[in-house]
Amino acid sequence: MLALPGATVCTTGVATIEHAGAGEPLKPIDPLHRDDLVTIYHADSTHLPFIDDESVDLTVTSPPYNLDMSYNGYKDDVPYQAYLTWVETWARTLLRVSKVGARACINIPLDTNKGGKRAVYADYVQAFTRAGWEYHTTIVWNEQNISRRTAWGSWRKPSAPFVTAPVEMIPVFYKQTWKRADEGKTWEIDAKDFMDWSLGLWTFPGANPIRAGHPAPYPEELPKRLILLYSYREDLILDPFLGSGTTCLAAKKQGRRSIGVELDENYAHLASKAVGGRVSRLNPSAGSLAEDTVVIT
Repeated sequence: MLALPGATVCTTGVATIEHAGAGEPLKPIDPLHRDDLVTIYHADSTHLPFIDDESVDLTVTSPPYNLDMSYNGYKDDVPYQAYLTWVETWARTLLRVSKVGARACINIPLDTNKGGKRAVYADYVQAFTRAGWEYHTTIVWNEQNISRRTAWGSWRKPSAPFVTAPVEMIPVFYKQTWKRADEGKTWEIDAKDFMDWSLGLWTFPGANPIRAGHPAPYPEELPKRLILLYSYREDLILDPFLGSGTTCLAAKKQGRRSIGVELDENYAHLASKAVGGRVSRLNPSAGSLAEDTVVIT
């Protein structure tokens, strides 16, 4: 989420809660949730002073889209250029905490109509490359979420038709080098999934906001695929805009360590509850515990 105008932000190396009132003290915080695999912070994601430099292997996230959505009172409606400046700021922060060879997968809209047509995806790619990231590829997520269209522009005339694409984009960036060494690492992805997912056109439905308890969730299938495709079991996964906790939950199910950061306290607690289950590894065919699948119980 975007912080409220006037909120103070710590840049000193300790995790803090932001305060909208000027002059209020910044309070160092401990993780809101921590277990063997997941650590969740209730904090701002702009600077991430509580995450070590060059410690993250993969970032998977869906930042606020600046569409004036209701995030428990936090502002998601700022001038577009200010929004892009903010994007570049946290993109630089991600670069700092990411290892050489780390990847960043950012789920964003293709474009928006807010304030006129905005090429959000193109602007994000430029913001990340200005921040120091290298561009690798883009995955198109066909979530097919347009159930009833009402904006046609010029109906059945070429004067001003509106074209709406029911897709979202996932540009994939990396730090300095794309190829990573396999030595000492383990991974799991079968041949069919690898072939299907590497095509770069993914079709599955979005998540239900009411069920998720968050206005803009994404389905677990999205971070699961990204985590299996782009990370090793030994890697550390980061989601700086954790929301309802889907990324950390998917990482936990795949046996990865993860860090989630969420500005809104209610959502941070929601995410902590979502990932709080015990992890066991079950081999369904053998009916015994094994290293094959992670099940949240």
